Amino acid sequence: MNRLILCIAGLLFCSSSILAAPVLNGSASQGGMLWGEVAPGSQVWLDEEPVNVHPSGIFVIGFGRDAPSQATLRFQYPDGKTENVTLDVMTREFDIERVNGLPPKTVTPPPEWRERRKMENGRVRSARSVMMPETLWLEGFLKPAEGRFSGFYGSQRILNGEPRSPHYGLDIAAETGTPIYAPAGGVVRLAAPDFLLEGGIVIIDHGWGITSTLFHMDSVTVDEGARVNRGDPIGTIGATGRANGPHVDWRVNWKTVRLDPLLLLEKE
Repeated sequence: MNRLILCIAGLLFCSSSILAAPVLNGSASQGGMLWGEVAPGSQVWLDEEPVNVHPSGIFVIGFGRDAPSQATLRFQYPDGKTENVTLDVMTREFDIERVNGLPPKTVTPPPEWRERRKMENGRVRSARSVMMPETLWLEGFLKPAEGRFSGFYGSQRILNGEPRSPHYGLDIAAETGTPIYAPAGGVVRLAAPDFLLEGGIVIIDHGWGITSTLFHMDSVTVDEGARVNRGDPIGTIGATGRANGPHVDWRVNWKTVRLDPLLLLEKE
C-alpha cells in the first residue's frame, strides 16, 4: 500500500492510505516551509487554496507566524483520485524585542512620506508576485553575511518604546561594509539604495513563489534583472532606513506568506 512520507525536523511520519506517496521535506511549523513532489499533472490544495505545481511535479507551501495548529493538504492525481492529508503545524512562542535609538521618522512616518511609501510598497509587492518557473531554492540557503544574529523572526517589536508589528526577518549584525551574499540563486527583481524604511534593498526571486528580501544595505551592487548564484556578492551591510546600527535584515516569502529564514539555513 502506498504511503505519504513526511520528513520534518529529522522525523518520519507515515499515512497508510496515500496513493502517490508524495514526500514532504522541511518544517511544518509557524514560519516553516514544506516542499515535495507529486506525479506531473497532479493538483494540490492547501486548506482549499490552490497550490502551484511545477510541471515536474514539485510544489512548495509555507506557514505564517500565526498559522493555526492544523492544515489540510488535498491531492488530486492524474487518474482523478483524491487524497486529504492533515498536517500538525507546530506552534511557537515568540520573544519581545525592544529596539531603541531609531530615527523617529522611521517609527512614526510623517504624512509627507505617504505617497512615496505607497510606491515603495508597490514595488515590493510586484517583485514578490512573479511565478518564475524555476526551483533554485532547492539548492538550499546559506547565511547571507558573517555576523551575529541580533533579531529574530516573529518577535514582537517595541520601537523607541512604541509597540509595533512583529519582526518578520532574521537580523545579522556586523560592521558597515561587511559583504552580503545571495542566500540562494535567482533573479534580482528589485534593487534600490534608498527606500525610506528599508534603506538599501534587494529582492531575489528563487523561483516558484520563493523570494529573499535583504535590506538596511550600505551599498547595493547588483542590478534589477541580473541573475545571481548562491553565494554571489550583492552589496554590503549598513544602517540605512529604520536601523539603529549596521546589520542586514533577511526575509523570506512564499508568495505573500512570511517565513522564518533561520529554519531554512543548512546545518553548520
